[in-house]
Amino acid sequence: MEKIKKKKKLGSYPFVSVVFSITIALSAIGIFGLLLLFSNQLSQNIRGQVQLQVYLDKSVTETERIKIQKRISEKDFVLRDESRAYVDFISKDKAAEIFVNETGEDFTEFLGDNPLRDAFNIIISPQYQQADSLQKVRAQISSMNGVFEVTYVEDLVNSINNNFAKISIVLLILSLFLIISIIILINNTIKLALFSQRFLIRSMQLVGAKASFIIRPFLTRSFSHGILSAILSAAIIGGLLYFFVQKIPDLSVLIDIKYLLLLFALLLVAGISLAVFSTYRAVNKYLKLSLDELY
Repeated sequence: MEKIKKKKKLGSYPFVSVVFSITIALSAIGIFGLLLLFSNQLSQNIRGQVQLQVYLDKSVTETERIKIQKRISEKDFVLRDESRAYVDFISKDKAAEIFVNETGEDFTEFLGDNPLRDAFNIIISPQYQQADSLQKVRAQISSMNGVFEVTYVEDLVNSINNNFAKISIVLLILSLFLIISIIILINNTIKLALFSQRFLIRSMQLVGAKASFIIRPFLTRSFSHGILSAILSAAIIGGLLYFFVQKIPDLSVLIDIKYLLLLFALLLVAGISLAVFSTYRAVNKYLKLSLDELY
C-alpha cells in the first residue's frame, strides 16, 4: 500500500526552531534591558545623595529661617515628590549631637560654646547635577539674605557625572550591537525555515494567486510566533529575576514594577515586529526569485 504523502499547507513551516531563536533573542534583549533599568535606578539612587549644605548667618531669626526655607523649597533645582521638597533643616544643636554620636568627642566641653551653624541639607534634582548647573545653584542660594555659605562635594559630583557618562556610552554601543545581531539572527532563522515553502509559493503564483494572498498566512503564523516567543522570554526573564532577588535581596530596591511591565510590553512588540518583518522579507524574496534560482 502506497504511503499517502501529506500535502503541505501554505504557511505551515517548521516553527520550533523559529520560536526558539526568537525566544533566545528576546531573552537576550530583555536581560540587557534589565541591566539598563538597574543602571538607571542605581544612577537615580546615587544622584539622590547629591546634597548642598546651606549654612545660615548666626544672626538669622526663626522667622527669617522659615522664609529662607520656603524660598529654597520653591526652586526648580530642589528634588521633590508628591508629598514634599527635599529641604531639611538641621539646627546647630542637632549638628553638634550628630558629631558627638559619630566621633564620641564632645567639643563643646572644651570650647565652651557651639561654633556650628544652623543649616539646610538640600537634595538636588538630577537635571541640575552637572558642574556648571550646581555652580549657578550655589550662586543663586548664596545671594539670599541670611545665607552664610553654600557647599557641596565637587569631586564626588564630577566623579558621578564622569562615570555615568562613560557607562552610558558603553551601554549604547552594546545595545546597538545587540539589536543588529538579533535582527540578523531572526531574519536568517525565518529565511531558512521558509526555504521548504519556496516551491509551494511558486505553485501558488503559477495558479494566479496574488502576492497578498500568499503572504497573508505566513504573516498570521509569524504574528502568533512573535507572541509566543515574547511570553516565553518574559517567563525566562521573570524566573531569572526571581532567582537573583532570592539570592541577593538588596537587588529588589533596583526593581520598579512599572518599568518592568513596560519592558515586557516592549518585548511583545519587538517579538511580533521582528517575526512579521522578517517573514515578510523572506516570503517577498521567494516571490521574486526565478525558477532557476529556487533550486
